Amino acid sequence: MMNRILLLFFVVCTIACSGIKEVKTEEKIFVVNIVPSEEKLREYLHYHQQIWPEVEAGFRKAGYRKISLYRYQHLLVMKIVVPAGADLGQMGKLAEAYNPRCAAWNRLMSAYQVGVPGTGKDETWVEAAPFYEFRNE
Repeated sequence: MMNRILLLFFVVCTIACSGIKEVKTEEKIFVVNIVPSEEKLREYLHYHQQIWPEVEAGFRKAGYRKISLYRYQHLLVMKIVVPAGADLGQMGKLAEAYNPRCAAWNRLMSAYQVGVPGTGKDETWVEAAPFYEFRNE
């Protein structure tokens, strides 16, 4: 009896798992500064301790696999994992279109952000280009 159950489990799992297609992903890194104000920095960090659920639902709907934020003082680094070859502009539009609060979140956060040295007048987040990687695989 136990062998039949195990065999049935194996067959069901094989059938269910055979339709799963692994999607290749890529990692992108972006940087931005927060307005040079300790109060603004505290507010920005506080917002990110309780991100609106609609915003994360918008990220999921748009296809983001992972978003991580890091900081050193007022410098923020964002690492995103997306499907390989994804159109980031289109993904951003999809995320914002998911719910009006998604666009409201982006407008609110943009009030805290300023570009790093070398960015254009209206640029905030800019992609950092990789130039070195060590692997020990």
